[in-house]
Amino acid sequence: MAQTPAPAGSNQGGLPYALAAYGMWGFVPLFFKLLSSVPPVEVLAQRIIWSLPLCFVIMLFRRQIGDYLAALRDWRTLRLLLASALLIAVNWLVYIYSIFTDHVLAASLGYYLNPLVNVMLGMIFLGERLSRLQLAAVVIAGIGVAILLAGALDTLWISLTLAFSFGIYGLIRKVVPVGSLPGLAIETTVLLVPSLGIAAFYLWAGDGRGFGSDGAISALLMAGGIVTAVPLLLFATAARRMSYAALGFVQYLAPTVQFFLSLFVFHEPLKPVQLACFLLIWASIAVFSFDMLRKMRAERIVQA
Repeated sequence: MAQTPAPAGSNQGGLPYALAAYGMWGFVPLFFKLLSSVPPVEVLAQRIIWSLPLCFVIMLFRRQIGDYLAALRDWRTLRLLLASALLIAVNWLVYIYSIFTDHVLAASLGYYLNPLVNVMLGMIFLGERLSRLQLAAVVIAGIGVAILLAGALDTLWISLTLAFSFGIYGLIRKVVPVGSLPGLAIETTVLLVPSLGIAAFYLWAGDGRGFGSDGAISALLMAGGIVTAVPLLLFATAARRMSYAALGFVQYLAPTVQFFLSLFVFHEPLKPVQLACFLLIWASIAVFSFDMLRKMRAERIVQA
């Protein structure tokens, strides 16, 4: 059975797992760059296909097969996971596309925006109330996005698609009564048939770029399952051992790594409007983080 997360302010050794998970997510563009000769849709399909067996192995080890089967039998749960599967597929595809087209900077911005999008969605759909500082953080981020509308519209869709697809995905997964790993297994099960169809089409087309065309490429495509499942397992372990509030601070590691990769490894140009937007987003995150720290300290005082 899925375990409940640690209470706010607690820390039972979850930080190393969180750093490993977000560190892997941060450096994953280096992996996908090795597959840039393969069509993005095929990379997505292969990622889904090879994730599922690994999910089953890990679920078997963690005794979560029962959770997986129970969720499959619950139509309400399955219906919500159908929606989340579509959202995560869109998110993965746009992310892969952003890497292949040298727009890692735009992807980084999207994942910087994601926590703020989560706050907005919580207010709209879950009735959560924003503090004044949270509202200020959202407004500052909104100004940053508005600046991009004026000078970097060609890549803004990547950032917003990543932020909102993952934000709505997280919202759905928040209300679905299933653990992260069984949930991912069901999502990949739902996506398996179309993924097999896509993989078969590219294998039949034989364009010499994808699975089966080269041993190294085929091995990398299979390794996509590991790249998908292992960080999620680390994240799930971290979530059980530390508070979600503390975990929220670590999540900025991934887009920060991506930001520096885009500039110093992939040598993407940083437009003035993009720099202005990033500065505003970082200011927004600082305000948001200050508010989170303030709440965590208040909770510690109450618990004491």
